[in-house]
Amino acid sequence: MNTFLGIIIGLLVLMVLIVGHEFGHFLLARKNGVRVKEFGIGFPPRALAWRRIKGKWVKYPKSEWKSPNEVLKAVGNDKSEKKSETPEPLILSLNWLPIGGFCQMDGESDADTRKGTFGAASYWSKTKILFGGVVMNWLMAFLTLTVLAWFGMPTFLENQFTIASDESVVRTNYITVEAVAESSPAETAGFKVGDKILAQNGEEIYSVYDVASREKFKGGETVEYKVEREETEETLTTTLNNPDADYLLGVTMSGGGSVTRYTWSAPLVGLGTTAQLTKETFVGLGKMLWNLITGAARQVSLDSSTREQGREQISEAGQGVTGIVGMLGTIFPAFVGSASDIAFLAALISVSLACMNVLPIPALDGGRWLLITIYKLRKKKLTKEKEEKIVARAFIILLGLMVVVTILDITRLI
Repeated sequence: MNTFLGIIIGLLVLMVLIVGHEFGHFLLARKNGVRVKEFGIGFPPRALAWRRIKGKWVKYPKSEWKSPNEVLKAVGNDKSEKKSETPEPLILSLNWLPIGGFCQMDGESDADTRKGTFGAASYWSKTKILFGGVVMNWLMAFLTLTVLAWFGMPTFLENQFTIASDESVVRTNYITVEAVAESSPAETAGFKVGDKILAQNGEEIYSVYDVASREKFKGGETVEYKVEREETEETLTTTLNNPDADYLLGVTMSGGGSVTRYTWSAPLVGLGTTAQLTKETFVGLGKMLWNLITGAARQVSLDSSTREQGREQISEAGQGVTGIVGMLGTIFPAFVGSASDIAFLAALISVSLACMNVLPIPALDGGRWLLITIYKLRKKKLTKEKEEKIVARAFIILLGLMVVVTILDITRLI
């Protein structure tokens, strides 16, 4: 059930994030005088559609559906329509495939010179339009994390951004003792299955990680624990095993969880966490690329140990990549128990979408901008044929990578 619910939630989250990205392109296209043929939520076939004519949205009957080009021509010839500096969208559609959205602009080739097309827009206008989706994804992440900071921010990052003077930690789940090892410091202290661990040496404990990390430096020392047993708080004292022992305390634990709330500093925490996620995403992408390149290079070595190191690097690079199948089948089902966790994951994916689209890959926004910029600096015309050839090749490579990632996701699920 969790897997099914996770897939549904994952589809909805990805849908919202991708539509938000496309909406960023849409807003900047309108703002910069570029006509939008169609803004679609989901992918065709169409389910419902509306046209905007003379400043009003009118339902577009299926019997009258035409291609965006035909509609553009029809509306463009409508002399009675009031002209404006910002062109109105011609079609708004809801489509059957809930896997994203699209913003189809008129004349998306850089070589197009017709007025109101993307190609005819200024270089600065094209820059804003291309990066409008990226900015929207960062904005969505910032707003999500700001709301989380106000209502309760989960902790997922080491040294996660915080403003200590305004933070308030709230427990969301108790750490529960599942088992007690025989002749262990825990048994000597009187720990029992079902005990809820609240504090260690007077410091509140909110996760299993807290317990382990604080015990790590206290091997051989006497430690005091506060536990709740049958709604009564008790204090248990014991001397931990030495650091070289198999365990220090000797309990198996589960559960635990907390969120941190902020008041006046919530927007700052949202901004800081967005910046931190962005940094971590680029660092992760850099490490993955480095492992992939150096791992592949080591495969041509005559030394067997070097080749083995290369295989390990390639494997590590593969483990760091998760596609749609992995997100829907593994990651989202693991987060369905908490709305705050799902929201944090959505913010993380939104940042990842922004970072990926900044990369200089021709099929992505950053790559298209780089291509346009290079030809502008060279003062050469980027023909439609050349642009389509470059983008198509890059897109084929991306599709290939997506297939590989999908296969990796499926093998992990199996």
